[in-house]
Amino acid sequence: MKVSFVLAALNEEESIGLCLDWIEEFVHKSGLDAEVVVVDNGSVDKTAEIAESKGVRVVSEQKKGYGAAFIKGINEALGDYIIMADADGTYDFRESDKFIEKLDKGYDLVMGSRFKGRILKGAMPWPNRYIGNPLLSGMLRLFYRTNLSDIHCGMRAFTKKAFLKMNLSSPGMEFASEMVIAALREKLKICEVPITYFPRKGESKLSRIRDAWRHIRFMLLYSPTWLYLVPGGTFSILGFLLVCLLVKGPVRILFHSFDIHFMVLGVLFLLLGLQVSILGILAKLYGIEHGVLKKDKVIDLFLKYFRLDGWVFLGAGLFLLGLTANCMILWEWVSLNFGPFNRVREALFASTLSIVGIEIVASSFLFGLFKEGIDGRNL
Repeated sequence: MKVSFVLAALNEEESIGLCLDWIEEFVHKSGLDAEVVVVDNGSVDKTAEIAESKGVRVVSEQKKGYGAAFIKGINEALGDYIIMADADGTYDFRESDKFIEKLDKGYDLVMGSRFKGRILKGAMPWPNRYIGNPLLSGMLRLFYRTNLSDIHCGMRAFTKKAFLKMNLSSPGMEFASEMVIAALREKLKICEVPITYFPRKGESKLSRIRDAWRHIRFMLLYSPTWLYLVPGGTFSILGFLLVCLLVKGPVRILFHSFDIHFMVLGVLFLLLGLQVSILGILAKLYGIEHGVLKKDKVIDLFLKYFRLDGWVFLGAGLFLLGLTANCMILWEWVSLNFGPFNRVREALFASTLSIVGIEIVASSFLFGLFKEGIDGRNL
């Protein structure tokens, strides 16, 4: 069998018949060896009865969720190619030839693009069309370096082999993002085809804010660079510059004076940024060791130059340097019989060195533990 159409349905009695008629029309015209799998995700209406009356295979998935339904249906499918879509009448299965042609040319995943095709009047609410979808698609393009225009299009096709390689598991709406991220991670061959998007029939099951957050949460979870390293690095650099600029005294820039308060802020930025950056590297190492992330240039560079002894000695050196400076400041105050004394900047700088040193020493041992695991698996 060449093609399996997999439809996820939850109370879609108003649209399931139309979807199956469109599929039947396409299959009859193309002459393909095809099957249809409808996944009933707990419908309480006549969805399953209508599908069965059309002679298609109906499977049940009691675990609620968009992803859970599709994972069940795709695993049940027998075709070499899988075409998946919602059963709400928004996707025209008569356009399936566009997807099959791309799969025949060697693509692993073919995404429909509503924005490159046609969005009929009333098909997509304006917040989704002009805010939600562009924002989420833009985030994924930025985070994962892709040029896909419509990452949440519900109509897409892929080979069964590619599906098994992606190893998808998300039960909810974030399944759509997980598929794209997994395909990019596995370096699968991806393309888009323009499609027509129709107004849905029946009541929408989407929750705009909740589902958007689930997508954002999933993208950030699998992108430690943007969740940790970019903000951590930004705060670290800004904090370091403020500390170095103000350690010797106040500075006047553009008729404004920057004094000790901004140096304290710089110390906070530096320590916060360093801690977040350390979490980012640990998250990357954890993801690589457990097979959910791939190596990138940042990690390759880190693993190439990371030596446990060297980083421990560096951290210990910074700690001792800061401790020595603070002891000298204390000795100077004692020599003045505990009289008036002002070495706040120097003491703040020295204390920062010691704290940074301790963080480097402590994190280096954890880095080393992950590195041993990664090297042991020859990743």
